[in-house]
Amino acid sequence: MSVHLLPLLVPAPLVLAAVVAFRSPGVRPRTAVRLAEVTALLSLLAALGLVVALMYAGPGSSQLVGLSGIGLMARLDVVGVTMTTLVAFVGWIVVRYAGTYLDGEARQGPFTGWLCLTLASVLLLVGAGGLVQFVLAWIAAGACLQRLLMFYPDRAAARRAARKARIVSRLADLALIGAAVFLALAYDTTGIAVVLEAAARGEGGSLAVTAAGFAAVAAVLKSAQFPFHGWLTEVMEAPTPVSALLHAGVINAGGFLLIRFADVMLLAPGVLALLVVLGGFTALFGSLVMLTQPAVKTSLAWSTVAQMGFMILQCGLALFPLALLHVVAHSLYKAHSFLASGGAVERVTAIRRPGPVAVPDAGAVGRAFAVALTIYVFIGLGFGLTHKSPQIIALGAILIFGVAYMLAQGFADAAPVALTRRTALYAVLTSGAYFALQMAATRLTAGALPAPPPPGPLEWGLTILAVLSFGAVAVVQAMFPLWAHHPAAAGLRVHLSNGFYANAAFDRLIGGWAVRRSH
Repeated sequence: MSVHLLPLLVPAPLVLAAVVAFRSPGVRPRTAVRLAEVTALLSLLAALGLVVALMYAGPGSSQLVGLSGIGLMARLDVVGVTMTTLVAFVGWIVVRYAGTYLDGEARQGPFTGWLCLTLASVLLLVGAGGLVQFVLAWIAAGACLQRLLMFYPDRAAARRAARKARIVSRLADLALIGAAVFLALAYDTTGIAVVLEAAARGEGGSLAVTAAGFAAVAAVLKSAQFPFHGWLTEVMEAPTPVSALLHAGVINAGGFLLIRFADVMLLAPGVLALLVVLGGFTALFGSLVMLTQPAVKTSLAWSTVAQMGFMILQCGLALFPLALLHVVAHSLYKAHSFLASGGAVERVTAIRRPGPVAVPDAGAVGRAFAVALTIYVFIGLGFGLTHKSPQIIALGAILIFGVAYMLAQGFADAAPVALTRRTALYAVLTSGAYFALQMAATRLTAGALPAPPPPGPLEWGLTILAVLSFGAVAVVQAMFPLWAHHPAAAGLRVHLSNGFYANAAFDRLIGGWAVRRSH
């Protein structure tokens, strides 16, 4: 057997566990739950084996197991192996957590089955070497997720969220099918490796540009970009393991689509520009709404909306290695955040503030941003800042704005000296970590992902707009406590907490509020 076929074996144990789980109804199907945990671990070990296989055999694609371009085909490269390992690891954790979380539920067996099938579908997606397998796995992952979202069918809110997710997911499926058809027509093949090699040479013409446009639409829909984000903020009606599972290649499948077909996307600079605008707006919108949410899990969901927007922004800037790094980092910490959300609430409620809250004034905010940017420049010079692409420099500046927000708390008059020192250390560590991780991601994905092209006038304008927009929002967030008691601020907070009613408008459009219990 060819070593490049190994990615197809990773999801196999989970399919077996799903079959057993579906045949295990009733309360506490212990055999099915334990088998699911064991098979999830086997899939993780198989994914780690892919790392060794990649180092030993190098990147490549398997032969098609099928006929006429339709069938199974695996792709072994750093992008697929990274995502496979990530999905398998997060999936193993979620399966173990779900075994305890759902203990005593009447439908634990079917839930475990759909959980395993969702993971298996995503693993087939990220390891796909052919367009047909990619599309079918994408559709299967969305269909399995629907069954998990409807685990509590008696809840009207759960039915409404599932209905919105189904509509958005089906639209994304249609867009991806369109992208695959145009790619097959443009390059006369269904092999992803052949498509990418030809696109890297600049081939494909208008058909490839059209395919890039369809792929962008599919990514935007799949990754809950504004104004199609509402279903994601309402999945709290599903069990907590589902919220964590979303970060195992489900909600970020849109980003993976853009990363996988990065060479094709570079053929359509206009499409990338639109992704910058929409992703940047979604990131800013989600981050502001997140701060107004009283519930921990809802706040985390809005944070995911913002992070997915930032991921789309990175892809629009053609920073595909950094987008892949972002997918990995975000998936790990956000899945942990959802699974630990209950304990976090208990810890927060037990905290007693020792003194007054440190509220920075305008001077403290100004000093914080000046110091953060100065640290960023000096640390960056040590990493060859002058030789970095403008997109990489701009993205680092956007990240350092978040550090400046924290630094402003340390510069407030009421802040203890220890807080000031700690936030300054954060600024140094964040700058160094950004450039170190950027260099590592670029080197690891060299040959698999393209470098960002030199920006033209449009790219320069969008990059500058993104930096200014994120900087302005960071300043507003840092100074908001000074305006919090103003009547206008109170009204703004109400509108923000409701996401400026975009989700309600989408509900009204699809008749979501008219969802009734079906018998």
